[in-house]
Amino acid sequence: MDTHSLKAFVMVAEAGSFSEAADRLFLTQSAISKRIALLEQQLHCRLFDRIGRHISLTEAGRQLLPKAHEILMALKDAETLVSNLTLQVAGRLSFAASHHISLHRLPPLLKAFTRQFPLVELDLRFDESEIAYESVLKGDIELALITLAPKADPRICSVQIWDDRLFYVVSAQHPLADKPSVTLAELNTYSGLLPRPDTFTHQLVRQQMSAWQLEPNLGMSTNYLDTIKMMVSIGLGWSLLPETMIDSQLKRLDLEAEPVHRPLGYIYHRDRTLSNAAQQMVALLRLCADTH
Repeated sequence: MDTHSLKAFVMVAEAGSFSEAADRLFLTQSAISKRIALLEQQLHCRLFDRIGRHISLTEAGRQLLPKAHEILMALKDAETLVSNLTLQVAGRLSFAASHHISLHRLPPLLKAFTRQFPLVELDLRFDESEIAYESVLKGDIELALITLAPKADPRICSVQIWDDRLFYVVSAQHPLADKPSVTLAELNTYSGLLPRPDTFTHQLVRQQMSAWQLEPNLGMSTNYLDTIKMMVSIGLGWSLLPETMIDSQLKRLDLEAEPVHRPLGYIYHRDRTLSNAAQQMVALLRLCADTH
């Protein structure tokens, strides 16, 4: 069993397509098929069921997938351990950041890091927090800067850096804009704009509303907070947004409800040895935390 075949197997399983896996690995579809066939021959079992153009994991494939992730992560770990012995801060640093953190928190950190460590090649992804979380869990990236999950997987180490205060907002022309105080029931008579139900912000609003036996009155939805801000500013509804995004286009409501906070920070896999570059990024983030 070789790592090339395992990588091909993992990629096909995640992509759900031989052609998509080939594109992601910069190989031909024929090469991917040969690697899968070799792995199946070595293991004496089929790993995928192929029905027309649709493929799915067999029971053997489902059992192998988490082990394949562990093997590939262990190999990366060994490479990192040896590379770290040089003490040089160089090479590739793979990490992800949520869209909000990328726009409103990350720029000064990246500027300081690249100035201090010019030999590091940044492999930066801009993902939703939930996607970045899964990427760290699977070992695809070293670090992620995200909205921290209320209950983290025990394999994930999470460290809070920022406390993001959230406020209910409307446009300056909204009927609620000039009211000295607003109840959740009053707010809910108007349509709201929130990210998807699986996001932390959406869940916070739903929890607050449910405590008052209310079902959120929601309209359009997008996971991009800057897009939500634009839609609120032109009068399409209310929303719950971070304090850092609230400007003269929006009116913060004095709501008769508990203050809302969400923790922002970084995560990494506990079983993974961080590269020298990742360790330096963590040190910079911890310094940032100490100043907040």
